[in-house]
Amino acid sequence: MNPYPSFDLSGQKAIVTASARGLGRSIALALAHAGADVALGLRDINRHGGLVEEIEALGRRCLPLQMDVTHLTQVQAAIEATVREFGRLDILVNNAGIAPVNPAEDATEEDFDQAIEVNLKSTFFASQYAARQMIKQGYGRIINMTSQAGLVALPTVSIYCMTKAGIAHLTKCHAVEWGKHNITVNAVAPTFIHTDGTSEVLADPVFHADVLERIAALHRIGEPVEVTGAVIFLASPAASLITGHTLVVDGGWTAR
Repeated sequence: MNPYPSFDLSGQKAIVTASARGLGRSIALALAHAGADVALGLRDINRHGGLVEEIEALGRRCLPLQMDVTHLTQVQAAIEATVREFGRLDILVNNAGIAPVNPAEDATEEDFDQAIEVNLKSTFFASQYAARQMIKQGYGRIINMTSQAGLVALPTVSIYCMTKAGIAHLTKCHAVEWGKHNITVNAVAPTFIHTDGTSEVLADPVFHADVLERIAALHRIGEPVEVTGAVIFLASPAASLITGHTLVVDGGWTAR
């Protein structure tokens, strides 16, 4: 074993769900920068905003794939296409997620079903499909994107909080089952991060001030690179003894 930690992903093959924008886009670029070829799981294969070209400019191969995670046939087909094109699948990042906003007393069955389908069901089955290939290889890294909302209660997003808590526990379950195949399964739980998906809520000065106060240690909104660093670490050889863990990237929010 190398006596020094390695964060190099050269030659690795990865797929990132919901990679067209936000953290998914940043994660895909970070994986490519670290040396991996990257398949993009896209809800609309024709809308990747130039991400394919950006990854190829880093000298990596990039494979855009139709992968609406609410359709499991697309999820399975995308993972099979990744293996067919790249020859293997080393890293899966389950990034897809939605957060319906409603007071608990007003939450609808549609809110509930959609969040379960996107956040939990797709994570379970994408992991299952990927693990089948990783078991054959005797190697794999699965990284689930959960949230600090899986650890603390946030008003008006109880369904989202519930699903993110579920992902954290699912991470442990899969880690225990698949560890014997040299597959690690971990999760990353960010706080509020500056992305196009959070720009609207963070534009509210009252909400923004409350978030800064609750990020108890650092009192600032996070940047995507501060989350992608955690993903790269967990995907890398440096984290080979870490599994079943949720790495919280929250600036101290949950330390209060």
